[in-house]
Amino acid sequence: MKSLHPRKDDAGRQVELKAPSAPTSLESWGDPLERATVIPDGPMPARLNGIDVVSWIGAPTDTAAWATLAIQQTEVFTEPPMMSAPGKAAASGVVILEGNGRVWVVSPSNQHGGYVNTFPKGKLDPGMGLRANALKEGFEESGLQVILTGFLCDSVRSTSVTRYYTAKRVGGHPADMCWESQAVHLVPRDQLKSFVTHPNDQVVLQALAALG
Repeated sequence: MKSLHPRKDDAGRQVELKAPSAPTSLESWGDPLERATVIPDGPMPARLNGIDVVSWIGAPTDTAAWATLAIQQTEVFTEPPMMSAPGKAAASGVVILEGNGRVWVVSPSNQHGGYVNTFPKGKLDPGMGLRANALKEGFEESGLQVILTGFLCDSVRSTSVTRYYTAKRVGGHPADMCWESQAVHLVPRDQLKSFVTHPNDQVVLQALAALG
């Protein structure tokens, strides 16, 4: 029997998950030493670390609204000029740090781009700023509403230069992940190196480790 993602892709087509991810128990979400996993539309605790786990109703739907939110939902911090590389598009992503020491990670559907597990990211749509795009990608790929808290690093990839920000969760529901993700995880920091293994993500892990 085919396993279909409950949400269709941007062209309105069904997405078959060739090797569906497996969820963990509800109890795993409350243990900071365990990795917790939810699949699309899977069950979650009602609250996590004092924050309600609820769908983000009224999330932005256009570039202007995301730009406005980027002003409202960003702590004050500075960032260096973005690195540039000939022929590579600008992109941005977000590393969402949970209050109990774990980090949010997504599994791209069917290991798209060769990523088994990674952090939410994506290239910029026309007119979209780096911070606004990071918020958008974080929501789309993890279902979470976040506030950006700082600059983390730039990563030169095969087709893009990606700016990463750190962030904290303030709402959202990870089971609402879009078709691009087949699972969302909460991973203890000491397990990240063995869980997020794509070469492109190593600079992100190094920058995160440097934060202490």
